[in-house]
Amino acid sequence: GHAVHWQEADDLRQAPPLPVDEADLVLLGCWTDNAGRTPSEMKAWVAGIAERGQRPRQVAVFGTGETQWGQEYYCGAVHRLIRYFDSGYPPLEIEQMPHGRRHAAAIDTWTDAVLDQYWSTTDADHRRHHA
Repeated sequence: GHAVHWQEADDLRQAPPLPVDEADLVLLGCWTDNAGRTPSEMKAWVAGIAERGQRPRQVAVFGTGETQWGQEYYCGAVHRLIRYFDSGYPPLEIEQMPHGRRHAAAIDTWTDAVLDQYWSTTDADHRRHHA
């Protein structure tokens, strides 16, 4: 029952299917680069929306990281994006690349939690119109 618009952050040649400031909720995901950094593609995407004066209404962030580089760097990009967008949604953090039933279940649980939080913070009139 949701209209979902997908955009790859590293393909900035394509016009976004929906400006982020028109979306009810943006799910933003990326891997964590060297020493807990945000990848350059995601930095460019964030800079691009800022240059256009767009700020998402609500953002939930997910991503991957590697504990082998140290716990202080694990999913650093996720944490930076949450701070930048002042997101109150829970993060989804996955070690390396998602695979298998355990990760699929974690993704399902996170998605449900994000949607539950979205609907619980949306005003009653909005909920009535979309129920």
